[in-house]
Amino acid sequence: MAKTFTINEPLDMHLHLRDNDMLRLVAPLTSKTFSGALVMPNLVPPVTTKEALLSYKNRILSACNGDNFIPFMTLFFQNNYSYEFLEDIKNEIIGIKLYPAGITTNSETGVSSMDIEVLRPTLEIMSRLGIPLCIHGETNGFVMDREKEFMPIYESLAIAFPDLKIIMEHITTKDAVELLDKYQNLFATVTLHHLLITLDDLAGGMLKPHLFCKPIAKTPIDRTALLNAALKAHPKLMFGSDSAPHPKHKKECCGCAAGVFTSPIALQVLVELFEKHNSLDNLNDFVSNNAKKIYNLNLKSKTINLVKEDFIVPNVYEYKEEKVVPMYSGETLSWSLEDN
Repeated sequence: MAKTFTINEPLDMHLHLRDNDMLRLVAPLTSKTFSGALVMPNLVPPVTTKEALLSYKNRILSACNGDNFIPFMTLFFQNNYSYEFLEDIKNEIIGIKLYPAGITTNSETGVSSMDIEVLRPTLEIMSRLGIPLCIHGETNGFVMDREKEFMPIYESLAIAFPDLKIIMEHITTKDAVELLDKYQNLFATVTLHHLLITLDDLAGGMLKPHLFCKPIAKTPIDRTALLNAALKAHPKLMFGSDSAPHPKHKKECCGCAAGVFTSPIALQVLVELFEKHNSLDNLNDFVSNNAKKIYNLNLKSKTINLVKEDFIVPNVYEYKEEKVVPMYSGETLSWSLEDN
């Protein structure tokens, strides 16, 4: 059994950092252990201008306290972006995130139609400029079927825009895994929690609000497909935590917010998971190398060392009035960060 493990330039390719005091709380928990992260733009209001994007990036860097960390910025998709605007901002962003309207947290101003002809003007510009499209791929159908129902839309987009790099964000189903091998321009991220839990873990006994997320956790068959692809480090699959912090009082309530907070434990749990399945040799590809190739990233050297020592997950992370409960709060993990 391994006693130590080193991850080189770990990347989180789907991360929510929020803003203000919540940003100051959660950003250092990622910047300490990751080389970079793809930051979601669904603030209120969403990030749709160069001024807003650069301002948000500066706030993130300030919150990271000088850590060796790159926030890879994204724009919130709109149908009216011009060629001139996207050409000007291209070097400041890693992609544009498309949300169907109202499908998840702060997505009310997302697109109201996934009709290709409606989306074509912006997508053609993105394709010409080489700007990737990141998609929250769910319909408004029955909650367990929403991602599966979105698969034909992914296929239509992949066919209509063959030069457009399309990232299926936080995939949760066997269908999405299978789609990776069907189209050259389709890629995906998968979260830590979707590799570990099913709907039964969330609601099979007493309801566990800190495991409630969108897309919702699916079936054991789906989890197995996701886990197998991750353990093999499928070259078109990247780690993206979708770590989504919400204040404790907004999770432990009626109508709780959707999101699982995993940033402080992501690497420890991934090492534990890959070790359990005798796949540690593939972990660096899954959490770093695949994303570097897909997004053509060059990073400063950063190594994170983990040791086979128990780590008790804090019950809550706090900054001023903000309190966030992590996944596995109060539980003991078998791996720790070396400097913990």
